[in-house]
Amino acid sequence: MINDPEVVLADEPTGNLDSRTSVEIMAIFQQLNERGITIVMVTHEQDIAAYARRNVVMRDGICAQRQSRHATISSPKLSWINQERRQTTRRVGE
Repeated sequence: MINDPEVVLADEPTGNLDSRTSVEIMAIFQQLNERGITIVMVTHEQDIAAYARRNVVMRDGICAQRQSRHATISSPKLSWINQERRQTTRRVGE
């Protein structure tokens, strides 16, 4: 964070961490976001994605779902891309 970036891209930053350290990383990202830095993160972890104000779910390379929570502060949104693992079986009707 030396160069004071406007955007941070994070690809699975909590993927190999224990639960406690993952929560600490999320707290750091939230502090950065409160300072006006936009966070874009890719994760497969639903509990980590739940920290975000906005989730974009990708399935088989396409946007399958978008979810937003209304923010109470007017800073850039903490955005996460929640990529689900490619499903090898499909449900009837999809």
